[in-house]
Amino acid sequence: MYALVDCNSFFCSVEKVFHPGLEGKPVCVLSNNDGCIVALTPEAKAVGLHRGDPIFKVQDIVNRHGVKVFSTNMQLYAAMSRRVTRILRRSVLHVENYSIDESFCDLHGYEAHHDLVEFMREVRERIRLWTDIPVSVGIAPSKTLAKMGSKFAKQYKGYQGVCLIDTEEKRRKALELFELADVWGIGRRTLEKLEYLGIHTPLEFAQKSEAWVRSHFHKPGLQTWQELNGIPCIDTTEVLRNQSITTSRSFGKMVTELESLKTSVATFSANCANKLRAQGSVCSTVLVFVASNRFREDMPQYSHTASHTFITPTSDTQVITQAALQCLQSIYMPGIMYKKSGVVVSGITSDSAVQLDLFDTPARCRERRELMRALDNINQRYGAKTLHLAVAGMERQDWQVRCEHRSPNYLTDINEIPVIKI
Repeated sequence: MYALVDCNSFFCSVEKVFHPGLEGKPVCVLSNNDGCIVALTPEAKAVGLHRGDPIFKVQDIVNRHGVKVFSTNMQLYAAMSRRVTRILRRSVLHVENYSIDESFCDLHGYEAHHDLVEFMREVRERIRLWTDIPVSVGIAPSKTLAKMGSKFAKQYKGYQGVCLIDTEEKRRKALELFELADVWGIGRRTLEKLEYLGIHTPLEFAQKSEAWVRSHFHKPGLQTWQELNGIPCIDTTEVLRNQSITTSRSFGKMVTELESLKTSVATFSANCANKLRAQGSVCSTVLVFVASNRFREDMPQYSHTASHTFITPTSDTQVITQAALQCLQSIYMPGIMYKKSGVVVSGITSDSAVQLDLFDTPARCRERRELMRALDNINQRYGAKTLHLAVAGMERQDWQVRCEHRSPNYLTDINEIPVIKI
């Protein structure tokens, strides 16, 4: 059996941890540059707000109902996510982070010694007690069914936070009630194809024969069908590793100087490299893109991309940044007011078996890995960008995003820890 632990309205829940007076009140978290709503509480939905709403269009609703608005603070959310994960790892041997607010727990063998529902309720209560973050848990024989269970646990209070799908009757009932568009692994094109074939519920899809599924879908569709039938087959570590990693931002202010673009690209390159090392991966290609403000038709429009392929796949911050800056140099056009830049790393594989360049020596590669490990350890201990490449800049830049409503980094910055006045 697998358990999917999903933090409820995670970004908003983290903000509420440090603002206790917001319990039961509408709360929203905004996207980069405080543009759109990316997370909101049920109370915020009840007053008419929706995910994706531009904040300037719903400002009257925000003011009328006293909605508390926060800027996104990923550093704070990631720190709280690590705390939740540590609690899970103290309770369950095998825990796998799927996203910042979701973790899979492998419960195989636990049923012999525990009532799985009560066991996960205890874990849930421990997370709530130690972090004040509410979570919903789905338990099922496959990860797709576990994700469905977590949504039922969140939607229906009768489950008391934990939904177990362990019988054929429960599985069929869940598939009958669940929205096909919300099934993990069914994207827009797959959904359109299923509806074209006359399938409108997960149950109808699961009831098709394996031969029929193989004749109409490729491997991902077959895996989803197997998972819906309680056959575990999705390796989420591979799902995460095979995707590209993108770091990009719309600038708080438009910039025209090459040096400003260099600091943004260097910062994004370092973020991509950090993510690669965190998941034990390397990349073979880095792509850089820049773009002007497409909404300013009164200004010259320009966008371009350039890429570089490494001889030896890497996750080294310096190597990736150097290549990214070379790409930027080749596509930079003077006189353009740039609104956005970004870095994409792809061709991602495991770092456990990297084919070296003929002119690389094992000793040099080992030294570079140790250097990156030391860099990561220092930044994890003392805060992001404690150590970074000089080209990324020392002070706040004009291109950096607006965050007028950002909460302090309570968990990672000694200068921003909460202060209690008695």
